Amino acid sequence: MKVDTVSPLAPDRFPDLPEIAGLEAAIGRAGFYKHERPDLLLMRMPKGTRAAGVFTTNAVGSAPTDWCKQALAATRGNARGLLVNAGCANSFTGPAGDAACKRSMEAAGEKLGIPARELMAASTGVIGVVLDDAKIAAALPKLDLAPVRWPDAAAAIMTTDTFPKGAGATCEIDGVEVSIAGIAKGSGMIAPNMATMLAFVFTDAALSAPILKTLLRQETEASFNSITVDGDRSTNDCVLLFATGQANVPPIADAKDERLADFRAALSRVLADLAIQIVRDGEGATKLVAVNVEGAVSAASAKAIARTICESPLVKTAIAGEDANWGRIVMAIGRADQPIRKDMVSVRFGDLYAARDGMVSPEYDEAAMSAYMKRAELEITVNVGPGTGTARMYTCDLTKRYVEINGDYRS
Repeated sequence: MKVDTVSPLAPDRFPDLPEIAGLEAAIGRAGFYKHERPDLLLMRMPKGTRAAGVFTTNAVGSAPTDWCKQALAATRGNARGLLVNAGCANSFTGPAGDAACKRSMEAAGEKLGIPARELMAASTGVIGVVLDDAKIAAALPKLDLAPVRWPDAAAAIMTTDTFPKGAGATCEIDGVEVSIAGIAKGSGMIAPNMATMLAFVFTDAALSAPILKTLLRQETEASFNSITVDGDRSTNDCVLLFATGQANVPPIADAKDERLADFRAALSRVLADLAIQIVRDGEGATKLVAVNVEGAVSAASAKAIARTICESPLVKTAIAGEDANWGRIVMAIGRADQPIRKDMVSVRFGDLYAARDGMVSPEYDEAAMSAYMKRAELEITVNVGPGTGTARMYTCDLTKRYVEINGDYRS
């Protein structure tokens, strides 16, 4: 499906991302789409690059996610390249899909002069179709590696996305400046664990695979695992973090080392930025919504309540209609099956209270609420009891356009 209209929530422009020393990329067209567009991204990293990944918890999974898990385990996190295709997920394709993935990795390895096991794979698109790796093998010889053009790289991996997504940061590790740059794709089939979604993040820092894995898992929880568009978790979701080691950073052996504080904060900002851009590009979205939960018995309980609110079709359609129907939010709180104090429940839109102490707020103002709901970015805060558990999740509204996009997806 060709998407022509850019999301009204899209950023004004693609950001300027820092250069990552030692990183090269090539973009091409293998022909997985009927219309003319790039659908292939090949990247090469220098010798000594380390990598880590987090992957979908969908029980079906996919050939490329299986490949990455096995490759990372076999090489202990050594990675020299990445091959991404859009237009075919190569998921639920059995041994034939695994073999196609392996052949495409071997072809990419031959192109780069790197063993196939040191390459990561990612695919996105229609589920249940075996990857036509012959198209990739035919396209690879035409690709020319060069310094990364981030907007082009981000555009090559899109499916129903309406804009390319990128984020970057610079920071210091023990006085040495390092850079972080990342791209992502995602628009629909987005839900926590993971949030169809791919993200690739690169740094020139010299960090070990175990440290990268620890940092990525921790920071993913507050970013990609705290967004939802439609509650459907893809079979292909993955986030890969690569460290080229080109910045002369002193050796660090522990992810808890205080010298990583600035890097951790920068990585957190990059991942959060990419995650929120995915929600901004939610299929058919016209509203970006932050949902805060306070007073829960635990952080996990707060997150369960936040997710229930974010994924309620009734809540999301009310937001699309610019209707501050706070009763639907109360309903969602109650059906989250988490411990709450009904007499303490409150609901707030921005600074405007709709409910307090388990009932309609005495200062409820329908006109003010209606005016607030016309904004493109909304914040909903609920309190559910005397606990200390909190959570923040992002979602978008549910519009007729979402149905149109997904009804026409394969046409």
